[in-house]
Amino acid sequence: MQRFVGERQVYFFEEYIPTDHHLPYLEYHPFAGTDVIAVRPRIPHWWDEAQRETALRGLLDTLLRLHGVSKPVLWFYSPMMFGFAKHVDAAAIVYDCMDELANFRFAPPQLKTLEAELIDRADVVFTGGESLFAAKRGQHDNIHVFPSSVDVAHFAQARKGMAPAGDLNALPGPRLGFYGVIDERIDLELLEKVARARPDWSLIMVGPLAKIGPDDLPRVPNLYFLGQRNYADLPAYLAGWDVALMPFAINEATRFISPTKTPEYLAAGIPVVSTPIADVVAAYGALDAVNIARTPAEFIAACEAALALKPGDWQPAVDEKLAAMSWDKTFEQMSRLVDEAICGDRPVIRLPVMRSSKRRSAYDVVIVGAGFAGSVLSERLAADSDQRVLLCDRRNHVAGNAYDKHDAAGILVHQYGPHIFHTNSDAIVTYLSRFTAWRPYEHRVLAAVGDKRVPIPINRTTLNALYSLDLSTDAEAEEFLRSRAEPIAELRTSKDVVINQVGAELYRTFFEGYTRKQWGLDPSQLDKAVTSRIPTRCNEDDRYFLDTFQAMPLHGYTAMFENMLDHDNIDLALGVDYADIRAENLAPRTIYTGPIDEYFGHRFGALPYRSLAFRHETLDQRRFQPVAVVNYPDEAVPYTRITEYKHLTGQVHRQTSISYELPQADGDPYYPIPRPENAALYKQYADLADAHPEVSFVGRLGTYRYYNMDQVVGQALAHYRRMNVSTDMAVGS
Repeated sequence: MQRFVGERQVYFFEEYIPTDHHLPYLEYHPFAGTDVIAVRPRIPHWWDEAQRETALRGLLDTLLRLHGVSKPVLWFYSPMMFGFAKHVDAAAIVYDCMDELANFRFAPPQLKTLEAELIDRADVVFTGGESLFAAKRGQHDNIHVFPSSVDVAHFAQARKGMAPAGDLNALPGPRLGFYGVIDERIDLELLEKVARARPDWSLIMVGPLAKIGPDDLPRVPNLYFLGQRNYADLPAYLAGWDVALMPFAINEATRFISPTKTPEYLAAGIPVVSTPIADVVAAYGALDAVNIARTPAEFIAACEAALALKPGDWQPAVDEKLAAMSWDKTFEQMSRLVDEAICGDRPVIRLPVMRSSKRRSAYDVVIVGAGFAGSVLSERLAADSDQRVLLCDRRNHVAGNAYDKHDAAGILVHQYGPHIFHTNSDAIVTYLSRFTAWRPYEHRVLAAVGDKRVPIPINRTTLNALYSLDLSTDAEAEEFLRSRAEPIAELRTSKDVVINQVGAELYRTFFEGYTRKQWGLDPSQLDKAVTSRIPTRCNEDDRYFLDTFQAMPLHGYTAMFENMLDHDNIDLALGVDYADIRAENLAPRTIYTGPIDEYFGHRFGALPYRSLAFRHETLDQRRFQPVAVVNYPDEAVPYTRITEYKHLTGQVHRQTSISYELPQADGDPYYPIPRPENAALYKQYADLADAHPEVSFVGRLGTYRYYNMDQVVGQALAHYRRMNVSTDMAVGS
């Protein structure tokens, strides 16, 4: 907050203090060494909660009025303050969520309700650690993680030979210490067992008691509780310790903590022993200076290992990590996000207007379909081979099914359902990066099973949630799945694949109803390739895709296509059906990316496709669901999935837009139906296409294959290379 004082006046409105005075009032206290002013409300101690809230609301209004503050930035560390501040017309509301306070002992019953209101109203949310971010990220569209920074210079005093705190001199070494609040988060039983097992060690606890009393503390001669000390004095205590302790209990109150003391201990040059707090393990577990232990025996062994460390062996790696944990860097990032929040919703990016076809006298090639295949080939032929291209599409836009647009609320949505880009091909990424920057995005999907939302593909988290298990290793999950699997000698259908892998119960839970809705067929009637695409995992990786590159076009797919097709050699005929211009013979060559059976007038009959309908809605809330896509495998639910697009785009907006996806038999062709008889029918059309060398059939519909977007791009680029080889050979002859 001291850094924010350089930009604006900062008032730190503290919790109320009971008073014997008959009226509420405010006290002002500048924080020593800063320009931050602490505002301490005093409330008559006999007033009830309603009277206190009314008084606090009035005192806050008085503060703003007396200091001429019309539209303040309200920054909340606790939802409990929101109750009396929600009426203020704020320039922006920041929720700095440092912990899951509702999990603490004696948490006020209204805290969860107030937090939900605060998150809904907040313009930006910060979390104090990765695990808390993971738990909250589905609740807000503008949420950012800021793990603890550290004042390295302050704590590094302990490395530079400063005298230890005087009250340590009488305590024998080695000394192992902790500072911080001592409450239900501290594993007192662990401390007692360690102290009794190693009477030659001095275990030193510095900090105030909260929600526990002196009688709750273990009585062991070498376990010392010294009480609270000033922040300025902490380096002197660290200077007298040999090992820094973080003996946290593993319970609901510590589930999301990201202790600030971890980097502080390390900055002081003290090795750390901690219980397995998730954020400590994730952020510091790889450092030699940080030992993780769960049981008393493990904790003692870890302390012994820490005592044996030589600073020169571990401090360089620690110092490299600490160098990236500057409060200045954190302030710069937070300040930028607050400034953006004050400015309101980020501006809508307007796309350039594409020109329509000028119908010049002749083209080298007509390309049918402005999706990935047609657009990539148009760009390559125009830019790399200097050919004149007419690109037509019966729709009035480019980008095919990847088309996205801003809806009436200004939210970027995918008109034809979610499109998530992922690939393992560096060449494809390099090519598309000519036309777009990228927003990193890893897709996660949940499945609605009763009142639960569990990861899909099935992983260890899914199994634990469904069966109330505590599988903790990949091997345990693998064994559980093996016990459920029902081996099938010959895998022919989608049903066979799933039952062989995970058994009939999980098949019915996740695959049977969803597949029947998606394809209009039972899995036993579909080729095994349909469900072979969906893996089952034994770890906790909840990403839907595991490709090396996962990202979304920064400004959307349509903008990427606009850039791709912005070439003088390309004319667009949008809203034009190829059937209406086919007889004009506009070019000697055609590249057709539409349905191959349609090109040939359905001569052998129509190829079966599955289509989709979408119901788009805009909701007056920031978040609708915790991830972009939630699947609904229950056959009684008419839709297969709900998509919330702001997860995909990263757009910040006070509202959110979603779509319900409803498979159907009729409509635009989306998915070729994988059955042997359909493959045989396509083969007839493919043979017929071979007799028409002047026409190339490319893309999903042109080759009756279900391709991912990157595969279509790869196919189009490969087709262009073959065209070049063919042309070069013809010229050489």
